[in-house]
Amino acid sequence: MPDASRDVPVHSSPAVAANAEGDEIEVLESIDVLPVAPEDQWKSLFDKFDSESSGFISTERFRDLLVAHGSELDPHKLEVLLALADGNADGKICYQDFVNLMSNKRSNSFRRAILQGGRQLKGAGALGEEVGLGLSQRLVRHIAYETLPREIDRKWYFDSYTCCPPPWLILAITIAEVAVFMYYGLQLDRWVLQVSSPHFLRGPLPYHPQLRIQAWRYLSYAFMHAGRIEHLGLNMAMQLLVGVPLEMVHGALRIGLVYVCGVLAGSLAVSVTDMTAPVVGSSGGVYALVSAHLANVVMNWSGMKCQFKLFRMAMALVCMSVEFGRAVWLRFYPPAFPPCPNPSFVAHLGGVMVGLTLGVVVLQNYEQRLQEQSLFWIFFSVYFLFVLCAVFWNVFAYSLLDVRLPPTP
Repeated sequence: MPDASRDVPVHSSPAVAANAEGDEIEVLESIDVLPVAPEDQWKSLFDKFDSESSGFISTERFRDLLVAHGSELDPHKLEVLLALADGNADGKICYQDFVNLMSNKRSNSFRRAILQGGRQLKGAGALGEEVGLGLSQRLVRHIAYETLPREIDRKWYFDSYTCCPPPWLILAITIAEVAVFMYYGLQLDRWVLQVSSPHFLRGPLPYHPQLRIQAWRYLSYAFMHAGRIEHLGLNMAMQLLVGVPLEMVHGALRIGLVYVCGVLAGSLAVSVTDMTAPVVGSSGGVYALVSAHLANVVMNWSGMKCQFKLFRMAMALVCMSVEFGRAVWLRFYPPAFPPCPNPSFVAHLGGVMVGLTLGVVVLQNYEQRLQEQSLFWIFFSVYFLFVLCAVFWNVFAYSLLDVRLPPTP
């Protein structure tokens, strides 16, 4: 796109300047792709609109410019652009909102709104004021208020959610975990503390330091639990109550990324810091999701409109603490079959670290492409570096440090 701000002389006539501004605004008429321009170009254009150097452009001023210089714009498209730009509903557009609008940061949202044509953002009132909603609509609205801090995002999600595809990933993982628990309960004839049975660790799923060359165990251990109903029950409760709403909003791909990264980080953290211990349980993935969600709520406290959020955060932290305390107690409890120790608790901490870094970035960028977020690539690169270092540690450190491992189950 030509840099019109550089083509217009400093002392040009108002008509010429207005025509140049019109050339800049016409980029919004593209339906499929909005061109991306350098940051300094957007700053120059913003300064021209912000004659008082207040750092904001009124939506009315922006509307007048669009109407004056983009007469062929679809009125509905104009309303969507203004609504998305003015995310705080305060009648002003800050510089960052202006850059996001002009540089296609929300192109997926624009494309859906424009191509669907008849879809309209609900009125100026808050989503919570809508009446006459059915049960499914109230559920979607509840999920929006549970997970999204911006009213414009909540309205957008409420209007566009179709339950296609449904939140299948977290449900499938939970069903698989219950099925594995039931299978070992019947096979071992033991429904309490299954991990104390030597046959439990002989299966193909749990991580054991002697079997760390079998790479799938760094992920498959998540489907097995220590055999206590509270271990499985707490993980299932947190996984369903937090994971399913997050998947409904952010999709299976993003939530699956956070969950799998948490599971992998958990087993690798154990292999580095608690080298003689086995690992079972989905706590790495669950703690990654819950930690990311809680951090997102805290960082957007004023924008989050979920009910009783302080009490619910306290309850979530209590549940996490109880589960973590149980894992610590079990780790140092005398093992039933020495010298093989009980499962490690470090996987919980690995999941928390993933949630507070990679997970927060994923949850904060609703309807924005992650590959365009520099912070996502920074945290993902750090995570990849950690995985790479942990792999080298598993290959070389055990022999160099002469670690005495428990016998193969």
